Amino acid sequence: MTATIIDGKAFAAKVRSEVAAHVARLKEEQGLQPGLAVVLVGEDPASQVYVGAKGKQTVEVGMKSVEHKLPADTSEADLLALIAGLNTDPSIHGILVQLPLPGHLNSELVINSIDPAKDVDGFHISNVGLLGTGQKSMVPCTPLGCLMMLRDHHGSLSGLNAVVVGRSNIVGKPMAQLLLGDSCTVTIAHSRTRDLAAVCRGADILVAAVGRPEMITGDFVKPGATVIDVGINRIERDGKTKLVGDVEFASASTVAGAITPVPGGVGPMTIACLLANTLTACCRSHGLPEPKGLTA
Repeated sequence: MTATIIDGKAFAAKVRSEVAAHVARLKEEQGLQPGLAVVLVGEDPASQVYVGAKGKQTVEVGMKSVEHKLPADTSEADLLALIAGLNTDPSIHGILVQLPLPGHLNSELVINSIDPAKDVDGFHISNVGLLGTGQKSMVPCTPLGCLMMLRDHHGSLSGLNAVVVGRSNIVGKPMAQLLLGDSCTVTIAHSRTRDLAAVCRGADILVAAVGRPEMITGDFVKPGATVIDVGINRIERDGKTKLVGDVEFASASTVAGAITPVPGGVGPMTIACLLANTLTACCRSHGLPEPKGLTA
């Protein structure tokens, strides 16, 4: 048996085209253009590449893209003042502060200074609380992307056993909340879980988000299960640098019913969902119907 490959690249392209169509309608019917502001502090090379990709894709779907690139020694007061300005700017509907921030800046304080309605990363404590209590919120982009792919593959997720390996605030916890919202029976497993392989083997849906290269092997996977691999790890193999997930693809793909590859699985969905969240934030702020199929 060979697993169906869930093509995140193709699915993300579909999401972006849906966003672009909705943006075009907003402009035509309402005279509105959703705006996304990205704030980058310092010279982290990975963050710079990521911010560049975000800016490019924002413009491609017809949105306004604003980038604020600040030096690494920017003071907390200056950063908070910039965010306060963006909070009150009516042309900006989404604000994203690229993490990680330089060590002298308090990430929690900075994230929680963003207007929750414009917090398109879904990291503000208000959005975390709203998601946890099943209310309308801004949902973190990576788990939202995973949920969209799962819904697309399965239709209804109701009653399925889901195991999320990893308990981070960015992926693990919100992923579990979203699956619970779609009526899955949810287990959160982690590094202290006793007999992790046995817990994983009970899963109809297995989401790996631990940040450890190829930790989940084929013998962790229930035959026919859907495996969502959130990990992106750079490793050295045969003298070359290679990107691998948290799942050992070769062995898992012979057991699973469906699996996301790395690269080309969950990764492309993250920016697509950021654009979807910006669109949703724009619609909400103007009391307009939210885009169907692009929210949790």
